[in-house]
Amino acid sequence: MTPPQKSAFVALAGRPSVGKSTLVNLFCGGKVAIVSAAPQTTRNAVRGILTQERGQLVFVDTPGRHVSEKKLNKKLMGVADRALDDAELVLYVLDASRAPGPEEEAIAKRLKTFQDRTVAAINKTDAPGADVNRLTAFLEEFLPELPASRRFAISCHKKEGTAPLLDCLFEMAGEGEPVYPPEYYTDQEMPFRISEIIREKAICRLREELPHSIYVDVADLEFREEPGSSKKRLWVRAFIITERESQKGMIVGKGGEMIKAIGQAARKELNAIFEWKVDLDLRVKTGKDWRHNDHVIRKITS
Repeated sequence: MTPPQKSAFVALAGRPSVGKSTLVNLFCGGKVAIVSAAPQTTRNAVRGILTQERGQLVFVDTPGRHVSEKKLNKKLMGVADRALDDAELVLYVLDASRAPGPEEEAIAKRLKTFQDRTVAAINKTDAPGADVNRLTAFLEEFLPELPASRRFAISCHKKEGTAPLLDCLFEMAGEGEPVYPPEYYTDQEMPFRISEIIREKAICRLREELPHSIYVDVADLEFREEPGSSKKRLWVRAFIITERESQKGMIVGKGGEMIKAIGQAARKELNAIFEWKVDLDLRVKTGKDWRHNDHVIRKITS
């Protein structure tokens, strides 16, 4: 007799840059969430889908929890809170190379009421200064009802320890039919995926202070016939939008070198993701103090 299929939405929680997005990409076998060393790269509840014979898990990657009263940060925390409240399971990701502090304590306190459906993954066990025992003691103190059988030491970088973690999530999932077709590994719409890939390439190349000051707006999408061929190309016009006029020069770079490098890197990854060749018209413009603009914040976090 075939065992019943499992199905669950799994919300990820954790501080910025602990590896939540990397873990989702690893589980789902494709580029679901963008990844960078810059904290709070994730600004939305991004869904990645894993379908196996035993069932389907939908991972909801959320913005890293960071203590700040800034308007954008408060909106990001609202996104994360809604994902936690709506999910059947919670995957709490911690960084073995960083000592827990006030932010980690705040996350653990937020998860106290979810202990019966939480699994913890202590990531970056291969990193310099990694101390799994320190994080284990923290979990025992702040989430005492979380059993050892639901605590896992993993390394996303080396792909170690993730299989038992995944087994545990499937075991905890309830019986149910898949929500998405088996070929899906994300449900993101095309403009969002394109804007996120561009933003990732920009973040990885810009100065430390700029990543939080930019967002990407896909202004136009159009399928065009290739001359002399039945194949289509995807033409995209997108804008990297920054807060101040003085920042535009950093993004454009000397002789346009920076914007060209960002565009080339984004185009390469988009060509690997989509079945069409992508032509990218990438530009820069200013959206003065956009991080204080409620309309823009709603747009980029919805």
